[in-house]
Amino acid sequence: MSDVVACAETVLVEALPGTGLNELGVRRVVHDLLASAVPDSDEGGSSVRSAIVIPVRYDGADLSSAADAAGCSTDRLVLAHTHLTWTVQFMGFAPGFGYLVPEDGSDPSLTAVFNGLPRREESRPRVPAGSVAVAAGYSAVYPRVSPGGWHLLGVTDTVLWDSTAAPPSVLSAGARVRFVRAEEVIG
Repeated sequence: MSDVVACAETVLVEALPGTGLNELGVRRVVHDLLASAVPDSDEGGSSVRSAIVIPVRYDGADLSSAADAAGCSTDRLVLAHTHLTWTVQFMGFAPGFGYLVPEDGSDPSLTAVFNGLPRREESRPRVPAGSVAVAAGYSAVYPRVSPGGWHLLGVTDTVLWDSTAAPPSVLSAGARVRFVRAEEVIG
């Protein structure tokens, strides 16, 4: 195999021609990966995989309009965003851009806030690096300046992509993320 790319509902497996990779071989690799995966919790129910904590200043350009579209107050939107543990479902769009979904078993009243929130009607040609955003049940942090059509809730100083670091991306598929109010971290 030359590469494996996890997506929202599929997995792309690339192989060099002539390597003899077939469906049975892919199934064996997936089975072995699942068998060796780190469990989400120990026998007592406490989390084994710690979450990446991302401090956020919730002052985004779309905070009020996103709350209105979700049918709640800005305080409720921020509370839902910070009280969920998010999981990187897959990476894409730009280097270091993780598509985060609420962790399995999350409080349905919190996840509902984001499930009905579509993308913005118009995309922005320039979203600043570090912008924390939501759309269509996902959350994300823009790792660098780029176009984007998600609702901007706030901004973080956490650098998610550094091409000189090893690994260059802070996030990876399966990573757990917690957003916290920046003022709670500082003071």
